[in-house]
Amino acid sequence: MDIIWESIFTIGSYDISLMDIVDLSLVTYLLYRLYKLARGTAAINIFFGLIAIYFIFQIVDVLRMKFITQILGGFISITFIVIVILFQQEIRKYLSQLGKGKILKNKIFLKFFNSENEEKLNKKAIVKACSEFQKNKTGAIIVITQTDDLNYICENAVQINSEINFPILHSIFFKNSPLHDGAIVIRNNRIIAARCILPVSNEDDFPSELGMRHRAAVGISEHSDAITIIVSEQNGNVSYTQNGKLKTDISEKQLNNLLNRNF
Repeated sequence: MDIIWESIFTIGSYDISLMDIVDLSLVTYLLYRLYKLARGTAAINIFFGLIAIYFIFQIVDVLRMKFITQILGGFISITFIVIVILFQQEIRKYLSQLGKGKILKNKIFLKFFNSENEEKLNKKAIVKACSEFQKNKTGAIIVITQTDDLNYICENAVQINSEINFPILHSIFFKNSPLHDGAIVIRNNRIIAARCILPVSNEDDFPSELGMRHRAAVGISEHSDAITIIVSEQNGNVSYTQNGKLKTDISEKQLNNLLNRNF
């Protein structure tokens, strides 16, 4: 085991071992993940600011500037707390994404923990409804769960627990319907709830021409592995979100392919 601590090469007065390379690689990867997490949000400027302060601290420490070193050292000692406070939303988003790993997405693995009998999704009814909504420019947002059950979204909404068919979908999203506002959540081939309030994405570079339906759809896909279908009330375009990514203006064939690929 001592071989991992043995010096491989030297940079100046520093001996670099295999463990140092592993350590540096992990730190680089962590910084890269933090950058990707903060990119496109207001937190990106804070991220670069914290990195700049750290490098300035290293420079003044080497130059033996005692007073500014003590000031910056005191700040860096509480950096972890500062990061948790400033990056609350980003950290929550990252932990949600971590919980959506490949093992947790494995449906065979989840059968051991899921007592419900899975039913095949009625994709035909969903595609037909979206096609009709597109023609009539009827706004709609349909959340289809995968491994995350989204109970925390459903519990404060209107409970439906109905089978999926075109008449029910049409009646829910009919413009004068009291259930029209908000999203519906589909789980195990049943409409679980309507008028669901979804978490909204805080991305700063979100397309300005898109409304709150699209922002909410991106938000729920950042916090879960659900696939969300959106129909725009302005132009009737059909879009979908998955894993925090938004795909706009898709055709009926593309929607069919999406559902067949995932359900």
